[in-house]
Amino acid sequence: MKRFRPYRETQEIRDLYADVPQLIPGCFIYPYFVTEGCGLRQEIPSMPGVYRFSIDRLLPDVEELPALGIDKILLFGVVDEKEKDERGSAAYRADNVISRAVKAVKARFPGITAITDICLCEYTSHGHCGLLRDRDVDNDATLPLLAEMACRHAAAGADFVAPSAMMDGQVKAIRERLDQEKLPAKILAYSAKYASAFYGPFRDAAASAPSFGDRKTYQMDFRTMRQGLEEIAADIEEGADWIMVKPALAYLDIVYRASKRFPAYPLVAYQVSGEYAMLKNGAAQGFFDETRIFLESLTAIRRAGADYIISYYAKDFVKRNG
Repeated sequence: MKRFRPYRETQEIRDLYADVPQLIPGCFIYPYFVTEGCGLRQEIPSMPGVYRFSIDRLLPDVEELPALGIDKILLFGVVDEKEKDERGSAAYRADNVISRAVKAVKARFPGITAITDICLCEYTSHGHCGLLRDRDVDNDATLPLLAEMACRHAAAGADFVAPSAMMDGQVKAIRERLDQEKLPAKILAYSAKYASAFYGPFRDAAASAPSFGDRKTYQMDFRTMRQGLEEIAADIEEGADWIMVKPALAYLDIVYRASKRFPAYPLVAYQVSGEYAMLKNGAAQGFFDETRIFLESLTAIRRAGADYIISYYAKDFVKRNG
């Protein structure tokens, strides 16, 4: 019979794991949902511990990040239904909520790297990521609007704009417009973004569920492997500075392959809303230890090759494991 030996953190063990990238606060990007209004901090039922913030309530929450060593945030806009239209014009008007949020954050926390999501789904009355023509997404007609949205955010002080609409040519359109306007913002491309069932809670949080159909015509089939790498290569050619795989846990094979094929480009993996909710609710039910399950899942994403991880759990993780 094999005898049980107590675990000891020996030098041999430390050497064994020396090549595994460590989870450090600086590798996290913390996502926020920013809404119109004042004095609002609305918990999202499908995502325990995650909130929609009005700008005045966002700032005190961001204030906590530097002390934790987290210096990057990703901002998503949420607007009232009456502000939505078929063209998503609230996304790129001069006083859009994300541009105002970026200005407020950068004025108070200049050391925070502000990344903004570039997509129309949160702002369109139909919930799709681009303009429609006869109930089909019009890829080419959408590109100028995404570029306008990116320029608005960059002019407000965004360090990165992150196109997530999955329109062909979106990175090129944004890069050309940023260069034309002489705006220094970089591009974090949602390059390998799959049509995933793990996005459900996000659509609740951002009120962005499509009113008909789905997004499988412009997001990638979850069964594909080669296409994800081809999309990353295309975005790099169009001018992306950083690249992303989304979701993370079900696509660790893509994260790994991307890290090996494109080592010169910082790689981001997004632990999306459904992954977070699944683990969070499972822990609440007592199925597993919350701290251990998130440590294991985030370590797996890092081990697969992600340089940065977008996670709703980032603050709690650092607090519990710092």
